[in-house]
Amino acid sequence: MGGRPALMASPTEIGTPRLIAFEHGPRGNSTRPQNIIIFIGGLSDGLHTVSYVDSIADGLPPSWTIAQTLLSSSYTGWGTSTLQRDVKELSKCVSYFRTIKSGNIVLMGHSTGCQDVMEYLTGPGHETRAPIDGGIIQASVSDREAILMTMKPEIYHRSCAAAQAMVDNGDGDEILPSKETESFFPCPVTAKRWLSLASPNHDGEDDYFSSDLTDEQLAKTFGSLPASSPLCILCSGSDEHVEQSIDKSALVERWISIAKKGKGKVDEQSSGIIDGASHNLNGNPTEVVFGLVLRVLGFLNRLPSKSNL
Repeated sequence: MGGRPALMASPTEIGTPRLIAFEHGPRGNSTRPQNIIIFIGGLSDGLHTVSYVDSIADGLPPSWTIAQTLLSSSYTGWGTSTLQRDVKELSKCVSYFRTIKSGNIVLMGHSTGCQDVMEYLTGPGHETRAPIDGGIIQASVSDREAILMTMKPEIYHRSCAAAQAMVDNGDGDEILPSKETESFFPCPVTAKRWLSLASPNHDGEDDYFSSDLTDEQLAKTFGSLPASSPLCILCSGSDEHVEQSIDKSALVERWISIAKKGKGKVDEQSSGIIDGASHNLNGNPTEVVFGLVLRVLGFLNRLPSKSNL
């Protein structure tokens, strides 16, 4: 599947000279699709680092296309960025595509991109962002729980204490010394971002999906989803970043239940576990990737039509 770069807008219009959305060009279609998925990768992701995006692009009907975003947090930029910065940039991206698309716009997040989708819909300032018509989250894992799977407990607690001390001293935007984490991540990470991902107090800004969050905490996220933007929840059945003891199906059912208690809408037909899927599905069998694509297409087909093109 080919692609074509689609700049969000000129730098003078929105002040984003380095932000890019790479839109996959429709194959054998002379008309420009009016519906679009804007794909957001996870930590360290950039263009084409998640291979299933190409499979989605190949499977989309003629009225849909998909674009991959390059944000300030892409590749190694995530360590010095924040979810709030991501959603501000994504809102500019959505606003741009609104000027050239008359149909539905859906945000799809993979891994930490899932946090971006949730932050976009429920985080501080969500009412000011360019509206979207739906959201898809795939591999919505807890960074805190994933870190604890491989980091020694004493290093974890030491790194969090060091990061908290920096934040308390007004140095939260400074880089956490690599010795505190024993270079756990291959890029610089600020004290504030480390706590956002890993806070032992279960209150990090990135902590949307941990299995030990309370119903009260989830009510502020899944329970606050807007009715105007239905959500599709996809979990990788063999995600290497999730403890095997965690019941993924029960976790998804809990999120759906809390969303339904609020005003949110979840596509329960398309949501669920992708059997045999790894975290990002790279290298997975064709039938596993096809299972993901079918769920995405099912979600898109159930969205109200806004365009006849």
